[in-house]
Amino acid sequence: MAKNKLRRFNEMKEMANVFEPSMHEVKENAFELKGKWREKYFKNDNPIILELGCGKGEYSVGLARKYADKNFIGLDIKGARMWVGAKECVAEGLTNVAFLRTKIDFITSFFAENEVDEIWLTFSDPQPNKPNKRLTSKFFIDRYRQILKPGGIVHLKTDSDVLFESTEEEIKEHGYKQLFLTWDLYGDVDQLPEEVHDIMHIKTHYEQLFTERGHQIKYCKFLIHDEQNDKA
Repeated sequence: MAKNKLRRFNEMKEMANVFEPSMHEVKENAFELKGKWREKYFKNDNPIILELGCGKGEYSVGLARKYADKNFIGLDIKGARMWVGAKECVAEGLTNVAFLRTKIDFITSFFAENEVDEIWLTFSDPQPNKPNKRLTSKFFIDRYRQILKPGGIVHLKTDSDVLFESTEEEIKEHGYKQLFLTWDLYGDVDQLPEEVHDIMHIKTHYEQLFTERGHQIKYCKFLIHDEQNDKA
């Protein structure tokens, strides 16, 4: 197993679609693509969508296949998993996907103000004993607000009751604008907006496992930029 991980790490160093910034770049705010992802990497003006805690990058890759007119970046600290998605993109010639190996805590070191159009949180760790570590906590939302353009959407897809309930509470407490919310994504299929129907076929490895075990999949999307929040 250790040899396999080492091989993957070495392969990623040679992949043009994988970025593994140093702590110097984080601390000195010196990442060269910050504010220039469209210009220097994607070489287009298309929207940028992030998948945070991307794991193997199933959502980044799945969405990139479907939406050639959008750019996708998967973030995770676990490189051995990320290798899977990066390798698929190389094999398929997908040029609208990149991967960034870093802790999400440092996200503002890699993206400029208004550079990001949407954020996806797919089956994030619910952190049952550490509410501030949840990716929909105010700690992280305040970071997303610095890089997400006004009108940019945050999506959450999870099997966790704990994470989903706390997200509902965060939305209400901080006055985020809830656009859609369901506690049973596949049970409420007839009530879903068209754009949600459009992406239902994209499932992460964990989502497939949870669905097979009878877990209800929850989904919501919301805005964090509005007059009230920007004054907070």
